[in-house]
Amino acid sequence: MITIAGAGVAGLACAYELARRGAAVTIYEAGAAPSDNPSSWFAGGMLAPWCEGETAEPEVVRLGQGAIAWWEQITPVTKRGTLVVAPPRDRAELTRFARRTEAHRTVDSAEIATLEPALQGRFTSGLFFADEAHLDPRKALLDLTRAVQGMGVSILYDTPAPPTVDVDCRGMASALPGLRPIRGEMAVIEAPEVEITRTLRLLHPRIPLYLVPRGEGIYMIGATMIESGAWTPITVRSLLELLGAAFVLHPALAEASVIETGVGLRPAFDDNIPRLTQLGETTHVNGLYRHGFLIAPALATQLAQHFFQEHSDEHSRQRRTA
Repeated sequence: MITIAGAGVAGLACAYELARRGAAVTIYEAGAAPSDNPSSWFAGGMLAPWCEGETAEPEVVRLGQGAIAWWEQITPVTKRGTLVVAPPRDRAELTRFARRTEAHRTVDSAEIATLEPALQGRFTSGLFFADEAHLDPRKALLDLTRAVQGMGVSILYDTPAPPTVDVDCRGMASALPGLRPIRGEMAVIEAPEVEITRTLRLLHPRIPLYLVPRGEGIYMIGATMIESGAWTPITVRSLLELLGAAFVLHPALAEASVIETGVGLRPAFDDNIPRLTQLGETTHVNGLYRHGFLIAPALATQLAQHFFQEHSDEHSRQRRTA
């Protein structure tokens, strides 16, 4: 029996890879439901390894490249790429983004309008990352929960983990040294008159924005990365900045209804690189930062390879111990 603490995206992904190899797995989850994992529940759901390369280490880009195929086994994935745009006054931001990333092509105003007709005439140039995708993180979390339960994994909700477990995936609730919280804030808006079909990233020197379609005129918008451990609701400043940036994308978004806001504390190490860390009898899967749905499949695979003593050059290169 392999025991796991935490039923967020990392814990569930680890359970999936272990159970797929025949292990008996039990997950201890202090919350009452999947929605009690705010870092997973309020995620953007972007499977965008090449875009993340703008600020992330090459290791993160490499680890994330298998995420689309992994998630397609479990939940619907929208493979329409990522479109990155910037207002004319911020053209330098687009140039900088292009220089720091790979696997994109430059698109002009005509192609932007072809990709997203709602943006016709609004941006003169952009970058299109055709091989990226997105998913609905809440549906994905529920689908992954059902998948692992169908494989015989026992999830004990409302049950704190015992003092020692085999795998700890509890994020900031873990006793792992070296973690720091990164506060992420988001809003869900309803704008039925605006039709966007793929993830959009709006570059801005102060607050870049991403907008992820959820279908039927629902969009998730986010961007904040604040060095803070506060669980307080979204601040007025952050909400105004998010909504103001969305208005730059399309003026009709000013008439959108704000139907939900949320906050999550993302666990990160000093270098923002996720890793497996062995402390005593427990392997910690942690430090996923803002890359939970993107990186969890790769870390879960590394964990399963470790438990089953499978040989992998990738695992040897990535695994770090305390």
